[in-house]
Amino acid sequence: MAIFDHRTARILTTILVFALVLAIVYVARSVVIIFVFSILFAYLIDPFVRFLQRHSLFFRNLRGPHILEAYLAFLILIAVSIHGVDPRFFRHAGNLIRDLPAVSDQIATGEIAAKIGDRYGWSDEQQSRLKSFLIQHHERIRAVVEDGQRIIPTAIGSLVLIPILALFFLSDGGFLAHSLIQMVSTKDNVAAVESFADELNVMFQHYIRAKVILGGLSFFYCSVGTLALGFPHWLALGVMAGVLEFIPVAGWMISAMTIVTIGALTHSHWIWMAALLGLWRMLMDYWISPRVVGHQLEIHPLLAIFTVMVGGAVGGIVGIYLSISVIATLRVVYHRLASPPPLAGVPDASSEQLTVSSSV
Repeated sequence: MAIFDHRTARILTTILVFALVLAIVYVARSVVIIFVFSILFAYLIDPFVRFLQRHSLFFRNLRGPHILEAYLAFLILIAVSIHGVDPRFFRHAGNLIRDLPAVSDQIATGEIAAKIGDRYGWSDEQQSRLKSFLIQHHERIRAVVEDGQRIIPTAIGSLVLIPILALFFLSDGGFLAHSLIQMVSTKDNVAAVESFADELNVMFQHYIRAKVILGGLSFFYCSVGTLALGFPHWLALGVMAGVLEFIPVAGWMISAMTIVTIGALTHSHWIWMAALLGLWRMLMDYWISPRVVGHQLEIHPLLAIFTVMVGGAVGGIVGIYLSISVIATLRVVYHRLASPPPLAGVPDASSEQLTVSSSV
């Protein structure tokens, strides 16, 4: 007598395979996260590729040249934004990475306060205040610098790898999706799996559209605010704030610190700008973002806030970024399970109503 019947053995096998997949995903989570961000980046670039393909006079039937055009435009936008903030940014960044240990020692001893003060015309009192602040917090500053030295190479590698992987998803994404559907489906459920994949595709498109809207709002707000308060390079600062809006938590922190620092160094109204940025962050996190994301993905704003908070508690910055897309995916799965497709040969209510209305 067999210990398990066929149905029980199949259920246990499914559970074991699912547990094995989860274990592999957890062990290789850094690689999985890079692939997920590559897919999201591909969704971000895809509308521009389609636009170029529709309005191009040449190579309209080819996708590759227009992908390269979209990438080139994206790189030009980044380069122009960086050049607008600091024309010698790349030279300064290279020197900063090379001299980072020496800069760390100057920050710990407070010597860098004199260099900053001499460069931007600070008074002796301002230099003394900055020097005492750096000396009081030198341990914490040193720890942040050391963490940055460890994180920067990994971050740069990921930023280079993600667009490269997205290039493959843009060029062969349809073929890869079709191959995956054929691998996991059978002849009986291939139509249902394709329909489910189409729903996920639309969901991700709406998610990226929501992120673009939020980035555009941040660009407009920061551009107008810095222009009104007399900041230099106000347009470049607005572009930077809009682009960094795609990075959760760390993105707006970097943009806010950059804007406030430039304002302080150039004697602009940086205190007012800091207050405006704080107000904007509260409006964005608790009113604008939940409503924009909720409208695009048909999720209640309160559920969006709760999802982001849970994602941050579980997975940090990555959890915040992926939490909305995960809950939207679960919503698609739930609706698919709660309302299975109708049986073959049995029309559903909507098709009956359509038939009646068309006959009338």
